[in-house]
Amino acid sequence: MAIKVAIIGLGIMGRRMLSHMRRHNNFEPDYLWDPNQSACQRAKLLDSKSYIMDSASDAISKADLVYLACPPAVREPYALEAAAAGKALFLEKPFGVNIDDSARMMGRLKSFDVPVAVNFTQASGIALTDLLASKKRGDMGDLLGVDIVVTYPDWPRLWQRDADWLRFRAEGGMTREVISHFLFFSERVLGPLSLLSAHTTYPEDLSLCETAVLARLVSEKKQEVSILATIGGVQPDRQELTVKGTKTSRRVNNFHIDSISDGGNFTSLREPPADPRATGLKAQLDDLSLHLASKPNRLATMNEAFRVQTLVEGILAETGKPQN
Repeated sequence: MAIKVAIIGLGIMGRRMLSHMRRHNNFEPDYLWDPNQSACQRAKLLDSKSYIMDSASDAISKADLVYLACPPAVREPYALEAAAAGKALFLEKPFGVNIDDSARMMGRLKSFDVPVAVNFTQASGIALTDLLASKKRGDMGDLLGVDIVVTYPDWPRLWQRDADWLRFRAEGGMTREVISHFLFFSERVLGPLSLLSAHTTYPEDLSLCETAVLARLVSEKKQEVSILATIGGVQPDRQELTVKGTKTSRRVNNFHIDSISDGGNFTSLREPPADPRATGLKAQLDDLSLHLASKPNRLATMNEAFRVQTLVEGILAETGKPQN
């Protein structure tokens, strides 16, 4: 039997998940809700099989699984309502807008003993899976650390503009939305990280999100993770993570382009898929099916997501001078 899904939040992420769940044999994303009627209309045009429900509670009541794609500030009440009703949860990150509230929410979710996973999109991807296998075989030698480089001409990016909250300091910004994914990846490879130092720059309007980040983190084995992230300038998006080894190093560009170096130029390990996003989401949904069946899977756990959120909020709290 296919898993009945409620999607709460029909912005870009909610609609994207709706489309890809509909393609997957194991999911029926039939029950939708968003307070914005325009978002509901766009979702209905995208997927005529689904139903726009009268309320979030109505959608949750019909489902086996609740996917929360709403902004972080309103995520907690929906998550707790779903868990209290015995529904499984698939969450976007972060849990909430501050560490204390998120820790409380995580504790309460655990008390309901329902399946919960967090959508870090690289968790089930071939790049991370293959890199971890290479590490286990010893192909990379000793791992020395990770370099993370993220640069954008503008934030939010063009395809994110409908989600206006992404440009504000309270909930948005590239550190929460993008760098968090690379911190998750780094912790899967190196283990838990601690923040050594950070210098985060904000515009003069302090309601707006960060424009630059320099940060250093370290693993329990003293392997360092460095972050350079900036907004501005005429340039293509750059999203790059490099895991450095003494024999070979691995680089992942734009979440899916996987390459290797033994000292020379990085060379691609495989042909990229025709639709990288579809391939990545298919893998996530395959593992979500395993998770809901209580089988081993690669999805991010609540504990992993909370560790990443703690690192992110630590980085954001270390502020530099406002830009002139």
